[in-house]
Amino acid sequence: MTSSPFKTLAWSILLGVGLVSASIPARADAPATSKAVANDNNVLHATLDNGMRVVIVRETLSPMVTTQITYLAGGYQTPDGFPGTAHALEHMMFRDSKGMTGAQLNEMTGKMGADNNAFTTNDATQYYFVAPSNYLDLLLRIESTRMNGALLTQQEWERERGAIEQEVSRDISEPEFLAFQKAERILYAGTGYQDDPLGTRSSFGKTTATDLQKFYQDWYTPNNALLVIVGDVDPQQTLAKVRELFDKIPKRTSPERVALKLQPVKPETIASTTPRGTGSVQFMYRMPGMMDKDNAAAQVLLDVLTNARSSLSALAVQGKVLSTNAQLQPFSYGGVGVIEVSFPKGGDAKKAQGDLESVIDDLLKNGAPADLVEASKRSEIAQAEFNKNSAVTLASAWSQSIAWMGLNSPEEAEEQIRNVSVDDVNRIARQYLKSSERVTVVLTPDENGKRPPDSSGFGGSESFNSNDRLDGPLPDWATEKLSKLEMPRWTLAPVEMKLDNGIRLIVQPASISKTVTVMGHIDNNPKLQEPSGKDGVSRLLGSLFDYGSATLDRDAFHKALDDISATENGGTDFGVAALSNQFDRAVQLLADNELHPALPKEGFDVQQETLARALAGEMQSPQYKMMKALRAGLLPAGDPDLRLPTPDSIGSLSLQDVKDYHAKTYRPDLTTIVVVGDVTPEQAKATVQRYFGQWKAEGPKPDVISKSVPVNPTGYVVIDNPYASQDQVLTGQMLALTMHNPDRYALQLGNNVLGGNGFASRLMTDIRVKHGYAYGAGSGMHFDRSRSIFFIQYGSDPDKVAPVNALIRQNLVDMQTTPIKQSELDNARQYEIRSIPVGVSSISSIARSLLDWAWHGEPLNQPMVAAKHYFTLTPAQVQAAFKKYLKPESLMQVVQGPPPAKH
Repeated sequence: MTSSPFKTLAWSILLGVGLVSASIPARADAPATSKAVANDNNVLHATLDNGMRVVIVRETLSPMVTTQITYLAGGYQTPDGFPGTAHALEHMMFRDSKGMTGAQLNEMTGKMGADNNAFTTNDATQYYFVAPSNYLDLLLRIESTRMNGALLTQQEWERERGAIEQEVSRDISEPEFLAFQKAERILYAGTGYQDDPLGTRSSFGKTTATDLQKFYQDWYTPNNALLVIVGDVDPQQTLAKVRELFDKIPKRTSPERVALKLQPVKPETIASTTPRGTGSVQFMYRMPGMMDKDNAAAQVLLDVLTNARSSLSALAVQGKVLSTNAQLQPFSYGGVGVIEVSFPKGGDAKKAQGDLESVIDDLLKNGAPADLVEASKRSEIAQAEFNKNSAVTLASAWSQSIAWMGLNSPEEAEEQIRNVSVDDVNRIARQYLKSSERVTVVLTPDENGKRPPDSSGFGGSESFNSNDRLDGPLPDWATEKLSKLEMPRWTLAPVEMKLDNGIRLIVQPASISKTVTVMGHIDNNPKLQEPSGKDGVSRLLGSLFDYGSATLDRDAFHKALDDISATENGGTDFGVAALSNQFDRAVQLLADNELHPALPKEGFDVQQETLARALAGEMQSPQYKMMKALRAGLLPAGDPDLRLPTPDSIGSLSLQDVKDYHAKTYRPDLTTIVVVGDVTPEQAKATVQRYFGQWKAEGPKPDVISKSVPVNPTGYVVIDNPYASQDQVLTGQMLALTMHNPDRYALQLGNNVLGGNGFASRLMTDIRVKHGYAYGAGSGMHFDRSRSIFFIQYGSDPDKVAPVNALIRQNLVDMQTTPIKQSELDNARQYEIRSIPVGVSSISSIARSLLDWAWHGEPLNQPMVAAKHYFTLTPAQVQAAFKKYLKPESLMQVVQGPPPAKH
């Protein structure tokens, strides 16, 4: 569950920020009409008699569906003194409702092979599912049950409060988040936007179930909700089902929405320190909201600043700062524009701020370059086409345009972008980017920090009284639907080819949009291939692809990409995404950059210094130390995978070292390219052959697979993070098998039971649901060609580490000594098999999966191969696999944060 948009930006990504609005929506309790309107055969709009708005879109890339139900109530609507109420209710919606317990919800989600979650923003709260399309009836039943039947008892709130307080503890451990909170309070003082919707320990401490029930009754009404359904569904049949389940829920009048009354902003600087390896200077401005007529121009303005050819980006290209960024954190009736630069530990923050100010001053004086404005507009419009490549992104575009922006469709948002002029962008810049109304945040790296305020005593209960069983009976309406397990429909039929120079080409046509996505990988291993004393040469080389090609310098190369609205990246993992009518040119640019990078001396000098200075600070950060300690505990001394670049090793490199590494490592006979989208196999082969066909390999293939290692001994390390109130805990163990050993499938099923299936797993139930010791806890297994690893991760307050570890140990022992229940195995089996369509339900996930399977030497229908194993495995086989490969006495644990009293 996500609450803070700036902390994770998860909601911004989901909603495809950039589709903008200039309209005001109708009031939530306005008279409704039940008329359904079909834009075309694939899109259906309707408003039910109770006022609930519905959008259904047919999208047939994969046999899956996503539902997104959005309530127009978020942080802005919360009562004074209770800023986390909307967030708290979001959590409680996953617990008991009339006719459906929280445990049943979790079990059904797992059995469907579904993913679900929710997030709370300043203006709205959304609950979403992604599942195989044949379970749409269940998803709708779940949402209608939650809309009209959430129980919200005090007992359940006492349990959930521990978990939500742990989420707060996690977020306030980040100085960056605390600084943004302070900036929000300055920019939006006296309004509903002044407090982040995350909430606080004190607000949750005084929140009661009665408070949550009132908020639920006030705002969780059908006439204050939008339901968007996108996937392989029949729109008319789906609407009939929606009417059957939701029409009976009565409408209610929500409280009057408080108008936004902005106060003047005086410039202020927030100075703090950070445990990160780099510092930053951030300029934060109040910006127009998504409902504002100027929001489209504001989005284009921020896009101009992030363009690779902008004066802001030039600061990093010239080595004046380490990196730059600009983003718009939007609300419906406001927003925060963030423009930032980063500097190294020990660097000059004042100089970085001066450089940033010079960019903004020049923009205000001379205006935005017209060609960058047009490039940004083309990119935003192209993104609308790319949103069609996933049911989730398409649904999110609809949800945003209607719920957050007050429009009728994403097409209206596109039209707003088309209408933006250069004058609009310059007017918005001069109106909003005023130094006299700016909050400046300066975060300076320093290992000596302070714990955040109110950072002790979060959550946790010793009570074991719970009915949160994962093997209880399901509601009658779900039992039959989930009782029969069948092999899913496999929709991929890739065409595989081999070019004369050894490139493996895989093409999967898809006509869901007028786009093509290309992903490539060169099999490599820097730990084995970097010459002795040249640690980091691969990383330095990777930073230089931004400088263009031998035929197009940096500006010309990025202009060529802008001209076709393509996104491209070079390196051992490379790719390009473009509109299908620009496929040939996009591949030409990709090949030019990949095979003939410019590698200019001036670029090398800048990136060498940048990387060395960034590493010097990074190596002192708690996160770096944590991962280094974990690797050291898992691998034997002297193992190549323990090699790490240092400022000295980076500083000793020459441009010739980088060129030599490129020549030796980048080989066509170790390269796989996957093409997915609106293109035929013949077209794809001809284009790839045209631009990659002259690439030749010299000498024998290098060895790129690390040798296997023994299971590690036990270990325990604490990495102090004086800024954190919460401990981040990673526990791992090397596994004595590879991805080609069929025992992996028994381990995978067992891991789903243990901690790999979210709320439908033992660890989450024991650690979060029953005790509230942690916001989340889970386990995972990563299988590779020569080395595999098992890991567990969670975050909790220091005094909870010992009891959480005790629960983990007990669960591991149980997995080894007692066969799992048949019902648990069935849940895990159902999740793994039924989730197969979800795993390849977008163009990018299809391309990424085919590429990953190919270069790892797995079949291109790997999930179906795995499913055959899952069908036949027994509880005894799962137990035997855990007993054979899991070694509780060999666990390596690293704790980052305040030192626990015991572990």
